[in-house]
Amino acid sequence: MDIMVSENLKTFRRERGNTQEELSNHLGISVQAVSKWERG
Repeated sequence: MDIMVSENLKTFRRERGNTQEELSNHLGISVQAVSKWERG
């Protein structure tokens, strides 16, 4: 299940042309957290 979430997050972010930094700013979290989520 966790793999699906991480893959979906990465796919949807890339489809919209957003960087991890842009997503982290939008969510109010660190870039490291986004990276960790995407790695599973």
